[in-house]
Order: sequence, then C-alpha cells, then structure tokens
Amino acid sequence: MRDAVLLTAALLACTAGMGWLALAMDDHWAQVRASAPSRAQALRLRVLGATGLLVGLALCLRVDHASMAVLVWVMALAAAALAVAQVLSWRPRWLRALAWVAG
Repeated sequence: MRDAVLLTAALLACTAGMGWLALAMDDHWAQVRASAPSRAQALRLRVLGATGLLVGLALCLRVDHASMAVLVWVMALAAAALAVAQVLSWRPRWLRALAWVAG
C-alpha cells in the first residue's frame, strides 16, 4: 500500500513538473493566461518543473532499486508529458492551477 501511494505521488510530481515546464514556454503560457510570462516567472516555472521531475525520481528510488526506479520514472515522465500535451490541446485552462505558483 505504501509503495502505491509513493508511486502515485511520483506520477503527480512528474505531471506537475511537466506542466510547469510547459508553462515556461510563451505559447503555452498564453494559452492559460492572456499574456507572456516575465523572465522571472519563466525562470521560476523552469526551476519548479525541474524540481517536480527530481522529486518524482526520488520517490521512485524510494520504492524500488535504482534500475527499476529509473525505468518507472521514465514511464512516469512519458505518461506525464502525454497528459500535459492532451490538456494543452483540449482544455489549457485546467493548467491555471499550476500557473498561480508563478504569479
């Protein structure tokens, strides 16, 4: 049960990280907000995105040994990237929950 919770948290961290990295791009930010992000906002989003992906890796490493954890993490990255891409193409406003962090 504990492993399932940690892996779910890893998937959520990777999804948030991919969302923040996507929002750091001008076009995706404009889909969610009507303006372009400032340099400070874009930098904050990139740092948050990288942190989210690293937290996902750390959680995967907590559950399994290194070789399996990296495999699970790469699969979580792929699933997160697909989910964020689908949200951006279908309902980009859903990413407003992630955009408030950047201001």
